[in-house]
Amino acid sequence: MNRDRAESAVRLVILLAIGTMAGAAAFTHVHDLSVAHGQPHWIGWANAVAVELMAIYLGLEIRARRRDNRPVGLVGVLLVAFALLSLAAQVAEAEPSAWGWIVAAVPSLAFLALVKVVLSSAPAVPTAPDQPQGDWYDEPQPVEPVPPAPVMPAASATVMPPASAAVLPPLGVVHPNRPQVVGIIR
Repeated sequence: MNRDRAESAVRLVILLAIGTMAGAAAFTHVHDLSVAHGQPHWIGWANAVAVELMAIYLGLEIRARRRDNRPVGLVGVLLVAFALLSLAAQVAEAEPSAWGWIVAAVPSLAFLALVKVVLSSAPAVPTAPDQPQGDWYDEPQPVEPVPPAPVMPAASATVMPPASAAVLPPLGVVHPNRPQVVGIIR
């Protein structure tokens, strides 16, 4: 258990470090590109926030839609578009050479890879309940009829059966692990 916690802590630190550095580089490139093309500084930062955080938000939205079995087509297209905007800003600010473009693309690609890994990890599977599968209000299963009790002579009529036998239904009618609801009429 301690090893799992330590690994989780190391993974979180790595995720935060890469995310912070890659995010800062991507924000800076989008800001600088916006300013270089005539936008005021505050709009450059607004563009950076919009482009970078939209990619994260859209990834979260895709995960939520998949969990709810809803379509992800348009959201996926938007995610690719915003990721390409971020990547384009990184490459546009780079030295115009193959290595310049590759090195400039690393922060954006690392950030997108981390978002993809984190968002695609499977959610925790809930544990199975103690109750049996199925609806609690299922129709009862057919039970073989119980033969009638033998008729007792009049002398023993005053002898009552045990209380448990008088109250409980025949074996097999009530499921022992199933809550019983009294007074529900279908």
